[in-house]
Amino acid sequence: MRNNKVFIACDTTHISEIKKIIKHTQTKKLKIGYKFGLEFLNSKNGRNFISKLKNKITFGDYKFADIPNTCASAVKAVKDLKFNYLTIHLSSGKEALRAAKKVSGGTKLVGVSILTSLDNKSLKKIGFNKNVKKLVKIQAKLANQTNLDAVVCSAQEVEIVKKVFKKEIITPGIRFDSKTNDQKRVLTPKQAYKNGSDWLVMGRPITKGNVRKNIQKLINHLNQ
Repeated sequence: MRNNKVFIACDTTHISEIKKIIKHTQTKKLKIGYKFGLEFLNSKNGRNFISKLKNKITFGDYKFADIPNTCASAVKAVKDLKFNYLTIHLSSGKEALRAAKKVSGGTKLVGVSILTSLDNKSLKKIGFNKNVKKLVKIQAKLANQTNLDAVVCSAQEVEIVKKVFKKEIITPGIRFDSKTNDQKRVLTPKQAYKNGSDWLVMGRPITKGNVRKNIQKLINHLNQ
């Protein structure tokens, strides 16, 4: 149980909510980190809050996607926030990934594969002629070639990724039940760890409602 690692997705612009989430998710039974997405990172007080956050594992989920120079410049621009993990879209291409990795320093650069809100049908609509699994495998190879520190993928693709990428694998789209919300490719926490996930990302199943009870629910689920 102590090896089970979870990033809590802090998806709100309210500092008071973030503080409550952090306070109510403290437990010795799980290794907890905090993922800050674009909603919070772009909010008025988001940057200031993160700059003062101490002794926590932090994940800046910017999902950078641009030309090489811009990606590298963006990574350098947030270095002062000292994130433990920082995301970039693998679809940015090899040169952009290499440029970002070159300046990432002690921050782990994480390559984001196909978003868990997409499925094969969605990909076809935006012009991809390969299915999710094939694309994720290609992107995982790219992460390996550019020496990235971790990959984000659906828990359904972990086994595929592990064949070509041997570092950390982070999996969003984690649900206790069949309520997928806006996600398409989901699994339960237990299934995700069984598949080989190193970190889970959990937002609404933990942060909506009673946070303390939800964390305990996760612990109980993993102990079943």
